[in-house]
Amino acid sequence: MSASRTYVIIGGVAGGMSAATRLRRLDEHARIIVVERGEHVSFANCGLPYHVGGVITDRDALVLQTPAALGARFALDVRVRTEAIAIDAQARTVTVRDLESGAEESIAYDALILSPGASPVRIPIPGVERGLVLRDLADMDAIIEAAGGATRAVVAGAGFIGLELAENLHHRGLDVTVVEMLPQVLRPLDVEMAELVASRIREAGVTLRLETGLTAIGDDHVVVGDGDHIPADLVVLSVGVRPESGLARDAGLALDERGYIVVDDHQRTSDPHIYAVGDAVVKQRFDGPASPVWLAGLANRHGRLAADAIAGRPHAAVPALGTAIIGLFGLTAAAVGRTERELREEGREIRVIHTHPMDHAGYYPGATQLAMKLIVDAETDRILGAQTVGESGADKRIDVIATAMAGGLTASALADLELAYAPQFASAKDPVNMLGYVAENLAGGEHSVQWHELPDLQADGWLLVDVRTTSENAAGAIPGSRLIPLDELRDHASALRGERVIVHCKVGQRGHTAARLLEQYGVTVANLDGGYLTWSAGAAATGLLTKGHAA
Repeated sequence: MSASRTYVIIGGVAGGMSAATRLRRLDEHARIIVVERGEHVSFANCGLPYHVGGVITDRDALVLQTPAALGARFALDVRVRTEAIAIDAQARTVTVRDLESGAEESIAYDALILSPGASPVRIPIPGVERGLVLRDLADMDAIIEAAGGATRAVVAGAGFIGLELAENLHHRGLDVTVVEMLPQVLRPLDVEMAELVASRIREAGVTLRLETGLTAIGDDHVVVGDGDHIPADLVVLSVGVRPESGLARDAGLALDERGYIVVDDHQRTSDPHIYAVGDAVVKQRFDGPASPVWLAGLANRHGRLAADAIAGRPHAAVPALGTAIIGLFGLTAAAVGRTERELREEGREIRVIHTHPMDHAGYYPGATQLAMKLIVDAETDRILGAQTVGESGADKRIDVIATAMAGGLTASALADLELAYAPQFASAKDPVNMLGYVAENLAGGEHSVQWHELPDLQADGWLLVDVRTTSENAAGAIPGSRLIPLDELRDHASALRGERVIVHCKVGQRGHTAARLLEQYGVTVANLDGGYLTWSAGAAATGLLTKGHAA
């Protein structure tokens, strides 16, 4: 490559800096200029909530690289507090402005990479200027300063960042309320899985106000949709982001209907000399339409891909799975791929599996229960999505499933994965293997029903049979169910001929045994997927639980 080539990168942090350093490794002689509007070009934005809460005590630990260090190691010309204000795509120049001096400069480029990110949404309500946001270190400092004299905080938004902030403000000793427009927390989870997280948040002492939003922010309170006033010394807005794509739009680059920059599978925009990476860019998904995916791992990976394409080593981006995880009050929630909610809205034919295994062998001390969900294409057995919630082991299970999805394994093939086992780490039948066994059973013709389908099926005349023990049933029962403990079921099997029966236990395993037994006695039967635990979580989330039947 010619020593005269110039690469300009607009925006640092994950995508921009991955591209810059990769370009240097591939082209020692190029001129590489990084333009960053903020004060820091490389910082750990995913760690910001944890410095707010004092979990990460050293602020300097969040600053990963400085312009001087990047200049010394990679010979990068890094310019912070410098804003790109115009791109002339035809002339291949970008105009930048020094925000301290106001001086402007036009820089010619051979290739340009846009990594502008996305900015927090500020909802148009009275007093919105009092609401703080969290995007960078300066925002973090402002929240910490405000929290120092506060006792009550309201966080608007129950997504990943909002809930991480809520946990950390609670850790600081503040009384925290989270306000969310949706009927659940964490939209990447389905409602019955999200309810497990919501329950833990409430148990920790954080108030959740779902299905309502802020309508005003006052001096010492917020107003929500039903008119309630919630006291608040500190208000943080975490209600979503908008792509910083104005520069791309003004340069004539193609955007989607939401304003995200459209790229090909080499991160190239509609201009062949301009590439784009990070949160302002629409991603191709492994299933479903292209959409934004706001994940640091993808930004890093796509920065590298853009650099490789510029340097003449192109390889296509792998469609995004959207693998994500969060830890809250000792509970881990993780997800990959599509949700049941999305797929049913699209009219897709799917199979859904819920299990509740222990994270490791139950006889070994410290075992805790997981809640797992697998979503499968009913025709092809392809894995479309998965969700896990638990105190331990949720992370490695979602990573195994994400890897299986990337490798094209079917749901049934999970049964054959040879995963590491010792009693303190897993069970001989790992929870991922168990999902595969259930998938294999369903693919072979066995029938299950979902918790949200139950009311309509009961109204249609299906008989719900609880095969748990008498004591389990007494502790909590599904309305309309009939108790026949599993060990007594054979004595009643003949009498159930002619009935359409749904069996259920606590988690689904005894229900499966009951269903197999009844089917061989000629009974039309289905198993309630995930059993009483899944039903109770879904019922709690949607108001199906009635007094006297609470889990």
